[in-house]
Amino acid sequence: MEIIDSAEQITLSQAQKTVDNWIKTYGVRYFSELTNMAILTEEVGEVARIMARTYGDQSFKKEDLSKNLGDEMADVLWVLICLANQTGIDLTEAFRKNIEKKTNRDKDRHITNTKLY
Repeated sequence: MEIIDSAEQITLSQAQKTVDNWIKTYGVRYFSELTNMAILTEEVGEVARIMARTYGDQSFKKEDLSKNLGDEMADVLWVLICLANQTGIDLTEAFRKNIEKKTNRDKDRHITNTKLY
């Protein structure tokens, strides 16, 4: 299996293919969609824990000091990509449509929000 070069930029499409190849090579099979949804929730919780301790009012517990925010975010992305692959979602197209939706819906909303200034 091809490992991604650390200097190479990766597209969403490439990420989806890489995860799929990894699962087929090392993972035996995808976990069920429901299991992956639960894992996604768990991984988002790990990101939240680091954020709360780094930027919020909570202090780190000794066992949390070794946690890496980037690694935890990558775990979230990994499981999200697994779910996209399992459900037939092309993340590139979904993201493109989502940006278009947000732009059409919010093109004036944030610019005129005095709370942001």
